[in-house]
Parts: sequence; structure tokens; C-alpha cells
Amino acid sequence: MPEDQTEMNANLEMPEEEILKQRIDKLMRLRREEGIDPFRNDRWDRKETLSEVNEAYAYLEPDAHAADVEIVTAGRLMTIRRHGKASFATMEDETSRLQLYFQLDATGEEAYTFFKKWVDTGDILGVVGTPFRTRRGELSIQVKNYTLLSKALRPLPEKWHGLKDTEIRYRQRYVDLIANPEVRETFRKRALVVRTFRDVLERHGTLEVETPILSSLAGGANARPFITYHNALGVNLYLRIATELYLKRLIVGMLGRVYEIGKNFRNEGMDTMHNPEFTTMEVYWAYANYQDMMDLTEEILVACADALGSRKVTYQGTEISFEPPFKRATMVDLVKEFCGVDIDALASDEEARRVGKTKGLEITGKETRFGILTELFEAYVEEKLIQPTFVLGHPVEVSPLAKRNYDAPDYTNRFELFVYGKEVANAFSELNDPLDQRERFTDQLRKKTEGDEEAHAFDEDFVQALEYGLPPTGGLGIGVDRVTMFLTDSRSIRDVILFPTMKPKS
Repeated sequence: MPEDQTEMNANLEMPEEEILKQRIDKLMRLRREEGIDPFRNDRWDRKETLSEVNEAYAYLEPDAHAADVEIVTAGRLMTIRRHGKASFATMEDETSRLQLYFQLDATGEEAYTFFKKWVDTGDILGVVGTPFRTRRGELSIQVKNYTLLSKALRPLPEKWHGLKDTEIRYRQRYVDLIANPEVRETFRKRALVVRTFRDVLERHGTLEVETPILSSLAGGANARPFITYHNALGVNLYLRIATELYLKRLIVGMLGRVYEIGKNFRNEGMDTMHNPEFTTMEVYWAYANYQDMMDLTEEILVACADALGSRKVTYQGTEISFEPPFKRATMVDLVKEFCGVDIDALASDEEARRVGKTKGLEITGKETRFGILTELFEAYVEEKLIQPTFVLGHPVEVSPLAKRNYDAPDYTNRFELFVYGKEVANAFSELNDPLDQRERFTDQLRKKTEGDEEAHAFDEDFVQALEYGLPPTGGLGIGVDRVTMFLTDSRSIRDVILFPTMKPKS
């Protein structure tokens, strides 16, 4: 049996902490017996990444050797197969993987013996060698000399099965990234999604800005905030739940078109679609409306799909098409289609509550017919919106910051975009009437005093900003995490957040 297989089988039966103890002891002996500290190296002059090597020497035929070429590269040893006078290892870096071939005659006896005695899987090596292709067709590097750049004291996950335990993957993302190359690819795609957002917005002359994360009020959404305390000021501050109100202040301040990509924080439950901290993009354009924001949303998502290679993606076994135009329908019409209830045909709130009760809603006796409309939509319609769908015409009472539709004054000029039954974007023609805004904040304040912890705060300074004059404005928020989920076939939001929030182990 090859030596590495023997070591692997032994490691599978040995607790990780015991392996850690043995490797620390090995490190101490390496320092004592060889006078070598692998952590002293602070630089390696890498000339090529492994993907560059793979690309440059793809032309080599089986059993061909480019002996006159010198490769200088580096990476982590993922597997080692030790034999008598020749050994093989698989090296990975951030770009690719490649086989290394250690031969006694090529490296010299001292270096080869050192490799067999002191080098382990997980160690990081700097390598100098020549490219060749084995008789079986595998591109490899014949190692001439090498340097041990860093020692791995903990063992890597077992090579054939990788790291599958989701709890460990999320808690120890660094191990997940080592063990699962597809996870590294997911986060590269996420970075490409964010870059595409910026490219589209900058083509439209939109200025990227930064607004406060800490604020004396948590506004811009209906959500429960995280509260902290500022010692010097002696006041409570809130982590932001949305960037909206500050960005609209900038439109008042005549910046024209602005956007921000950043973290928001909501002190709410966690599931496959929710994490307490998450990333959104919010954009506001002066002299635009919600129709312009619909067009922009479509443009951004199509550009992201194109950047990742296809407008048709498979998400959890279901094909989703990001080919424009996306479907557009009002909330009233969708509830009528999927629920058989025409809210506009109901004569009173009481009649709406009776209908809601027959549909299985929990009725308290305080709901309006527009509240019933929203509940019916959430209960019976959302999950059926698999293909990208713009849902228009939200009631005023659930849209405290959106401009009223003056042809249908109980509704707003607003939309939400749904994909696979989940909201990924929210936008509206912004409410710019300071008197109307004050009334809506007052209504939200009443709901808060009645026990609604997620009701919107009364932001007097924002109303004052509107009193200076906010031009007609279109605003849009897109969930970066959710867009990435759908474009990378990631089941959980935790799969697209590098370090998701986790319950403490203790």
C-alpha cells in the first residue's frame, strides 16, 4: 500500500486534535533537528499561477518534457503519494491544480529525503521545476527544488469526500474554501455580480456614495433593528436597516443620481433566505419614476446573467430565464388569478376580513381590505412566481415611502421583483410630498405604539429634507445575496455569504 494511503487511513481513525498534537511535535523537531522554521519566509517570487502553467503548456503531448523551461510557482499540497525514489503530489493555488513529481535524481538525496520526512498534506510549497506530460496524459511539474513556505498543523478534510458538513463549512469557511473549489468559484461569481452592478450604474452616470451605518433612527424599511450604545454621547444608536433615507437626502442635495452597495442589519430570524447582516444595492435617480427603475432592474439582472455566461440558469432543478422582458402584473390581479379574490370588488374591510377568514388567514378584526390583500398575496401568490415577475400596485398602507398612484389613490407606484417565489428587488416612485410623508410617519408611529415593533420610525429630519424639495425620483433596492444565490444555484443565503451569522457553539 502506498505510504500516503496508509497515512490517510490512519488519519481517518485519529481525532483531529491528536493529529494537531503530532504535527506540532513534528514542527518542533523540524526546528530542532534541521534548524528550519517554515514560518520565517515572508515572500516567494511566484512567476506563474497554476492556471497559467496549465494554459501555457497545454500543447505538450503525452510523454513530452519541456526541459529547457523553468517554472516558478507555489501552492498548497492537497494529496501526497510517497514511494521509494519518486513521489507525486497534487498542488492547488487560488486558480487551479497541478501534479508535482518529486524524483530523487532530480531534487538530490537531501531535498528528497526532507520531502518524505517533513512535508505533509496542507503544507504550502514554493516550487521550481520543468513542465512535462505523463504517459497517461497528465500535465505535471518535475520538481528541481522547492521551499517549505508554511506548515499546516491541522489535517485537511478527507480528500475523496471533501468537506460536506454544512455547520463546519459555514463556521470554518477557510477550510470550506480549501476543500471545495466550487465554493471558491461561487464567491468569484459573486464578485463579478457586484462588479456588473457597478458597471451598469456607472454607464448611467450614477455616483457611488457611502452613508452611515450607525444612526440615531432606524429608517428606510419596516424591520426590527440592532441597538448599540455610544458611550461618549450617552445615547442608543441603531445599525442601519436600509440606506434609503440618507440616499434620498442626497437627491435633495442635488447629487442627481446616486447608489450604494453595502451591508444592512436586521434583528430578525434566520433561514435559507435571511441572514441578520446582508448586502443590498440601492439606487436613486432624480427625474425618474418606478417604470425607469423597472427597466434598470431588468438591465442589471440581464447583465449579471450575461456576465456569468447564460440568461437561462438552473436553480435547484428549475430552469429560470432572465431573458427580457420580465412579466409584469399588479398585486390585485395576481391575487384574483391565484386566489379567486377581487379585493377592489369588496365593499368594506369587514367583508374583506370575512373573505380572508374563509381563505385560512388569522384575522384579528383590525385588518383593512388592503392588509388582507397583502396577506393573501404572501400566503398564496409569492411561492408561485418562479420566473422573474414584477409585482406592481402595492397598497399605500404597506408602502410608507412610496408615491401614491393618483388614479388609484389607495395604491402606490411601486413594484417588487420576485424570482423563484422570493423577493429580490423593491422599488417605487419616491414620495416627495412632505405633508403626505408626515401623515404616513404618524400612522406608522401609531402602529408602533400599538405594539408593531417593525413599524417605521418617525424621522423628523427626513421630513425636513423633503420640505426643501425632493424632485420626482425613482428608487430601487436589489438584494445582492439573493441575486447571487439564483445565478449560482446556491440553496441557502449562507452559501453566498463568506462568514454568515452562526449561533455560538457554547
